[in-house]
Amino acid sequence: MSESRKGIGYSIPNDEDYGLLKLGPALDEAAGHGVDYVELPLYALELVANGRIMRDRLRRAKALTEGRPFGYTMHGPLGLNLMERPETLALHTDVLKATLEITAELGGVHYVAHAGTKLADDEANAEVRFAQQREVLAEMGPFAADHGITIAVENLFGGAERATLPSRLAQEIAAIGHPAVRACLDFSHAFLLSTHRGVNFLDEAGALAPYAKHLHVHDSFGKLTGPRFGYRAERLAYGAGDLHLPLGLGSIPWDALTERCRFPEGAIFINELAPPYWTDLAETLQRTREVAANAKIGEGRASG
Repeated sequence: MSESRKGIGYSIPNDEDYGLLKLGPALDEAAGHGVDYVELPLYALELVANGRIMRDRLRRAKALTEGRPFGYTMHGPLGLNLMERPETLALHTDVLKATLEITAELGGVHYVAHAGTKLADDEANAEVRFAQQREVLAEMGPFAADHGITIAVENLFGGAERATLPSRLAQEIAAIGHPAVRACLDFSHAFLLSTHRGVNFLDEAGALAPYAKHLHVHDSFGKLTGPRFGYRAERLAYGAGDLHLPLGLGSIPWDALTERCRFPEGAIFINELAPPYWTDLAETLQRTREVAANAKIGEGRASG
């Protein structure tokens, strides 16, 4: 791995019943894959209650994570939305602060925060909400920097008409202007939203890439909708949704992406594989290594 590429890794399964009992075995397994980083699902470990850290559980988590042959990145709450109305923003901010503190305690180098989504009945105030999100993230920047953390704001696709395109997220990160607040480019999310909005996927990914110190690497077919599904296998049969497939099973143009995108120094490539494909983990990690090796690093702007 080149010095300019910080490393590759994967996120441990995001089972809703995930708990500290499963954390140890999952980290034991990761040690056998020779990865540089493991991404911990802070949204599933039950370390925060009503905005406050559960200190005893955090101590238990720290005991399980210490002494491993890899570093950590963290994925914050899936429900985080810094574009909520002011009356509900305080709790989102408290949860963000708590999980950032946990990231520092557990030695995480990157913290993935979902980008905010516009509220369906508040479209007229969209720019106010973007400004609100920028203010909170800028406020968190100094804490992150002091603890060696990069906050990586992730592009989404859910609520497709209200999600932020990668190109707009790039503008938001630039406007914040803090070196500890960067982006997480989720390739599948970008593919799904770009296709849905009828814009060029490679252009969108290329616009966010110079800010993306964190990459979520997994495959899909770029189709948001389909028939009514009862099972995940049906969604796969129709190629619908954010399937978190092994690289190459979907239709994301990986070679074109590595040609088009330029990522900042220290980029971390994290594979997000769905549990049904866990038997393919070793193979998809190798493909992730190939994507990382082919990626252009440090040649674009905004690589601070």
